[in-house]
Amino acid sequence: MPHRRPVSRTRVRSRRPALARAAGLMSGALAATVVLTGCGSGSSSGKATFTRNGSSTIETVAKADRTAAPDISGAALDGERVRLADYRGKVVAINLWASWCPPCRAETPSLVKVAAETKGDVAFIGLNSDHEKAQGLKFEKELGVRYPSWHDPAGKLALHFPKGSFNPQGIPSTLFIDRDGKIAARALSPVGEDDLREALKPLLAEKS
Repeated sequence: MPHRRPVSRTRVRSRRPALARAAGLMSGALAATVVLTGCGSGSSSGKATFTRNGSSTIETVAKADRTAAPDISGAALDGERVRLADYRGKVVAINLWASWCPPCRAETPSLVKVAAETKGDVAFIGLNSDHEKAQGLKFEKELGVRYPSWHDPAGKLALHFPKGSFNPQGIPSTLFIDRDGKIAARALSPVGEDDLREALKPLLAEKS
């Protein structure tokens, strides 16, 4: 029988700090990527305007400088097929959320209320990241969400928004699409009723 060299406990333990340092470097790199992405998509062209509305900072861009939103399409939590292009001519608010996200739960009553107030003029659509549809459906039922939500557990639909186009940066995020299907504003933090009304008011006043 071949002789097996015993594993040195010292050697095993000595690898852990190195692994921890490597993990820390990776986490730092990922964090830096998020920060850089946020700066690039928010102000790389120098055309973005940042305004403080209620509890959230809303980033807006002048109508002439907006980029078209991607024509994303996919199945909603209830199985319905939802396509963004079908809402052309209306202002659209797209909210990224997940049932396990406390800030999402906190902001949802405001989204539900303003969606009801602006029904017919504004289309609210969710973009849900739960792995299981049942979790998202339970969340919607508990909080009275009436508008559809795409089921996007892998984040594939969210990635359709290219960098530099006011793409979402995390959960929760809310994007505001104008009547021409262009990205007009976004919030990268939880929104309240006042935030939503202030973001939607100028878009509703615009004409296609």
